[in-house]
Amino acid sequence: MRDRAKALVQWTWLGAAAGIACGLASGAFLLLLDRATRFRETHVVIVYALPLAGLLLGLVYERWGQPIKGGNNLIIDTIHEQSEQIPLRMAPMVLLGTVLTHLFGGSAGREGTAVQMGASLADEIAHRFRIRREARRQLLAAGIAGGFGSVFGTPVAGAIFGLEVVSIGRMEYEALVPALIASLVGDYVTRSLGVVHTAYPAAPVVDLTPLVFGKLLVIGVAMALATIAFVELTHRLKRTLELRIPRLPIRMFVGGCALLVVWKLVGSDDYLGLGVPTIVRAFSDPNLVWYAFAAKLVFTAITLSSGFLGGEVTPLFFVGAALGSVAARLLGLPIALGAGVGLAAVFAAAANTPLALSVMAVELLGAPAFPHVVIVCVVAYLLSGHRGIYPAQRLTRRKQGGEPLPEAIALRDFREPDRPAEPDTGPD
Repeated sequence: MRDRAKALVQWTWLGAAAGIACGLASGAFLLLLDRATRFRETHVVIVYALPLAGLLLGLVYERWGQPIKGGNNLIIDTIHEQSEQIPLRMAPMVLLGTVLTHLFGGSAGREGTAVQMGASLADEIAHRFRIRREARRQLLAAGIAGGFGSVFGTPVAGAIFGLEVVSIGRMEYEALVPALIASLVGDYVTRSLGVVHTAYPAAPVVDLTPLVFGKLLVIGVAMALATIAFVELTHRLKRTLELRIPRLPIRMFVGGCALLVVWKLVGSDDYLGLGVPTIVRAFSDPNLVWYAFAAKLVFTAITLSSGFLGGEVTPLFFVGAALGSVAARLLGLPIALGAGVGLAAVFAAAANTPLALSVMAVELLGAPAFPHVVIVCVVAYLLSGHRGIYPAQRLTRRKQGGEPLPEAIALRDFREPDRPAEPDTGPD
């Protein structure tokens, strides 16, 4: 009893310390990101400078960013392999790089930046206080949780995400206490700085009849296909660009040029940046164009595969919400329900975190989203196969069941008969 109480006290203050650091970092990041987005929306001409911004950012990262180029994969690898300290420079560099990506119109998200800032700050705390090896692993998971929970205003989902994202088939329950505390404290600190998170429409109340269940299965299949398309397109495009254009600055310049071309071809600003207004619109607009999800998927794949910084969550919210809205119209379901379950499902499958995203949907949309969102997230997760946006994730058991694998294996090293191994990607 005494040892348990001592451990609880230790994890309370360590988790709180990580949460404060994550909350401050996320708060500063979100405030800067909001200003950058507002400036771009009122000065759209700045988007034409995206290739030049990519060139300059690439030069900076080529010179000073090599130790942190693994992004989220570096963090996951560090948790599993207990490698050297994650450089503290990761936090300011990814913050600045992501804000500039959004300022000039790149299509990226926020979770990658928040997770990387949270983990690097948590690792700094671990090394400052010289905590033991296993405790460091748990504190890194808490840093992931604190970053994710604070940047989206979803502390419970953030805690579960920190436990679920590290491995497929195994939850990191030993990090439960610090992850929960870091996420709760981080969210409180971020809100205390005046950050106001996006308010999404509440999910409608829809009885789960056999017919509705069947329609949700169809939506789950659609979300799995969208996930596969995004993951494969992003990884293959990244691999091709790295082979054809070894220099990061040139890759980012070319990627910026490609985004300009696609932007002018589509003829809409909706797919630049986060795309939050279109996500909200997907809940209520029956006239949302059917190809919106595909356009955002392509914009985001080009942005991230060419080296621009940011995460995948919000763009995949866009993809899922837009596709779910269209699917609901075709299936005769309320479009708010289709958009809501889709919002969570594509990222749930892409990150292999169906539980965290199901809870996140409830935190964002309300209790009526259950159990519909769970069904769609689980179907998309299972049907998307052993692939994901984080190739460093360790697979401990195949999704279809069976005996545990003899040893955990990274997704990038896992081979199935129908697909090659995942490439080792750079910043996420």
